[in-house]
Amino acid sequence: MWAAKPPFCYGADVRGYSVGMNPAIPLAIIAANPWPPIVTLLVCALLFGLAPLALAKLWAAKFSPAKPGKEKNAIYECGLESKGDAWVQFKASYYLYAIIFLIFDVEAVFLLPFAVAYTGLSVGAAVAMLVFLLLLVEGLVWASKKGVLTWS
Repeated sequence: MWAAKPPFCYGADVRGYSVGMNPAIPLAIIAANPWPPIVTLLVCALLFGLAPLALAKLWAAKFSPAKPGKEKNAIYECGLESKGDAWVQFKASYYLYAIIFLIFDVEAVFLLPFAVAYTGLSVGAAVAMLVFLLLLVEGLVWASKKGVLTWS
């Protein structure tokens, strides 16, 4: 019963076809020219991204009439004319707070999987995590000594 064809195998079966693929396409043809599936997927990916944009543009052209005028093209912000320059002076210390937050946010992202799999990990993994934590603590001590963490 199983002499003609094994019950399940990975890769090609006895006829040279890949398991789970279309038996009308031999593996030799796919192996000889791998580009058609890649190009097909690339075209599908481009169409997947560009089709909604094209449909939105067609929808806008069909259903939203352009009515340019003085009031429609006027500057509008909260019903008042804007005064002054749009540039605002930004404190660079906020940047340091954001970077420190990101560092410790990334620490939490790495610590959670480590804590979940702690019992199944080797000593080398524990040492690697300890080095990672020590580097982060060093950064926190540096930021504290520089006075970055003091709010002024």
